[in-house]
Amino acid sequence: MGRVIGFEISCQDPEKAAHFYREVFGWEIGEPMWDYRSVSTGKEDGKGELKGGISKGPGDYPHGTRILIEVDSIEETMATAKDHGAQVVREKMAFENFYLAYLVDPTGVGFGIREKK
Repeated sequence: MGRVIGFEISCQDPEKAAHFYREVFGWEIGEPMWDYRSVSTGKEDGKGELKGGISKGPGDYPHGTRILIEVDSIEETMATAKDHGAQVVREKMAFENFYLAYLVDPTGVGFGIREKK
């Protein structure tokens, strides 16, 4: 079962967004790396922490929020998603510890899928 493991906030002014979420919600925002700032929503009284990020949105997703879903196989998940009407926005990309791809579901909602290496 795919499990939500994080979120991404895309915008055209990530510094302004980072300041907003830090000041309003107390989120811990990391230093920018490749126009991406890591986010930790923190832990309080045993409540769960959700990690995410704030980045400058690309042309295909200039602003909005996407959830990230962990999967066992990006290739299998993309194939199944396409069979059910999804579109692949960004093919599988390799990072140090994981693979990542972006899709849009049949209703137009964008999301990411991530596979651990």
